[in-house]
Amino acid sequence: MGQYKKNSLTLTGAVSMGTGVMIGAGIFALLGQVAELSGSLFPIAFVVGAVISSFSAYSYIKLSNAFPSAGGLGMYLKKEYGKSTFTAFAALLMAFSMIINESLVARTFGTYVLQLFDVGENTFWVPVLGVALIVLAFVVNISGNKLIEKSSFTMAVLKIVGLAILAIGGLWASGLSFQETIPTSLPDKSVASFIGALALTILAYKGFTTITNSGDEIKKPHKNVGRAIIISIAICVVLYYLVAISVASSLSIEEIIKARDYSLAEAARPAFGKYGVWVTVGVAIIATISGIIASIFAVSRMTAMLTEMKLIPHSHLGMAGRIQKHMLVYIAGIAILLTILFDLSRIASLGAIFYLVMDIGIHYGLLKNLRKKVDFKPAIVITAIALDTIVLTGFVLTKAKSDLTIILVSIGVMLVIYLGEKWFIHRNKKT
Repeated sequence: MGQYKKNSLTLTGAVSMGTGVMIGAGIFALLGQVAELSGSLFPIAFVVGAVISSFSAYSYIKLSNAFPSAGGLGMYLKKEYGKSTFTAFAALLMAFSMIINESLVARTFGTYVLQLFDVGENTFWVPVLGVALIVLAFVVNISGNKLIEKSSFTMAVLKIVGLAILAIGGLWASGLSFQETIPTSLPDKSVASFIGALALTILAYKGFTTITNSGDEIKKPHKNVGRAIIISIAICVVLYYLVAISVASSLSIEEIIKARDYSLAEAARPAFGKYGVWVTVGVAIIATISGIIASIFAVSRMTAMLTEMKLIPHSHLGMAGRIQKHMLVYIAGIAILLTILFDLSRIASLGAIFYLVMDIGIHYGLLKNLRKKVDFKPAIVITAIALDTIVLTGFVLTKAKSDLTIILVSIGVMLVIYLGEKWFIHRNKKT
């Protein structure tokens, strides 16, 4: 695979990649889980999640304006914390969060495809189809930037238009007006549970960070990285809210939770019948394919940069070619393993915890160490830290009651990453 070149991605291409990751994992994989935690206010949870993500995006925009780089988050962390254990730890948390997102998207792909067939639930075909999607995304990525940008843009347009039509059509068929979508009652879930739901909605928006990993590949990066992030979040919050209220107009909360892994397809049945299901599955296929292609592209760039900065270990394992090509192989391999081993709920929980811990680290490093190098407003960054901390705490407390195992796994994996990086960096300093 050839080198990715400067100015090879346009603003449109960057937005396509950002929305590709967000829509691929967000509304299809997470809507049912968000409804389970937030109850009747789940459409509002997506709006609040967008607000919180916008505060977080402020730090990334300021960092990208100051340090545009193909390494994205890895480079930002190095600027904040130097070549330290925490830099490598936080960067790897983000990398694993993105790989987890890929397995989340892959299983979502399998789940929705199977809605076209009468195969029952908990079928082994879900991971089989998920693995097939990861392999396809790997093949597309080794083909280079032009194919990635062209496919991302085409798929982004198709899925945004398709979801908008399904959402508006569902609202029209149910006779629901926009005035009726505004909540008039108190939440039917606890405050902690609603806050826990926000962690998953933030996960649905975190795809904007993949834009930073395109760094100096984007034309006029000092302006266009920030613009692409803002546009991507704006597109997704409108689309997420429309889809959420459309689903709420077709299904009860209990029905959404029962079909939480494929709730959009289930919601299309009352309004459009089997044809609505077919269209929904078609849009889901497009969304998940584009999402995983964009995610693998971004994480391979970041991990290749981390390797070049000697922050993470690397082995060629007999493979020829550039480091990024090797990283594509490793990323696809780990994503395949996660797709086989974990269900959607646990994959999403791991991803949310890893991302929020890393996100807090990004904001704190900017606030503490880069005040003289980056022009930003501390009050906004402090607000982002506070919001992330509240959401992470609420999510962990909520999950500890329902699935303590996944919390323990998350803590265990983070300890292994931190201690492993501490040993690796200490060893490298001696050599």
